[in-house]
Amino acid sequence: MPNIKSAIKRVSVIEKKTLRNNMVKSEYKTAVKKFETAVVEGSKDTEELFKNAVKAVDMACTKGVIKKNTASRKKSNLAKKLNTIKK
Repeated sequence: MPNIKSAIKRVSVIEKKTLRNNMVKSEYKTAVKKFETAVVEGSKDTEELFKNAVKAVDMACTKGVIKKNTASRKKSNLAKKLNTIKK
């Protein structure tokens, strides 16, 4: 446990940021899973779920939870899955 005032503050700030990062990461993973299950089931609302998943991935990228290239790769894979179901 830190004794210095600034170190105590850093610990509390890091805890808050960790909670926010976990929340954002959980939201984006949930959105992607919902889209992927809809693709497997052949659901009608896949396009809406695709938009939500892409939005969640972009949000995670802008918040710094995932890197830019990771977000781009995720969106590309989601688009591929959407295009296979459209054909």
